[in-house]
Amino acid sequence: MKAWVVDTCVVLDIALNDAAHGIKSAQLLQSKLRDGLVICGVTFVELAPAFGGQVVELKRFLLGAQIGWEEPWTLADTETAHEGWWRYVSQKRQGLVPRRPVADLMIGAFAGCAQGLITRNPADFKSLYPGLNLLNP
Repeated sequence: MKAWVVDTCVVLDIALNDAAHGIKSAQLLQSKLRDGLVICGVTFVELAPAFGGQVVELKRFLLGAQIGWEEPWTLADTETAHEGWWRYVSQKRQGLVPRRPVADLMIGAFAGCAQGLITRNPADFKSLYPGLNLLNP
């Protein structure tokens, strides 16, 4: 996959017209349109509340923003998430990292087969996926 994976927070910045982050997030996504933009299935699920649970409205928004949502989860994604979860649990047991939702692990793993991840939370992903290319709006 050659596209950039877009983290949930960045999609929400734009969808909710966030005063602090919306414009910068939109500008970064605009600059990466040529490479392609996609979200992980986990992000699709996380976006449900922002669209009132209306799948049709979410798809309409993503289509308008030129963000794909149909990229399949692969065995490589599963194996990368497995490794990332192991790193996280190991670090957590040592008290080195705060609690992270498993969704972040899965989004980061999905981005491992892409050009990278566009997120406002690069530090959350850096220790889990050290080789992951991260862009912060």
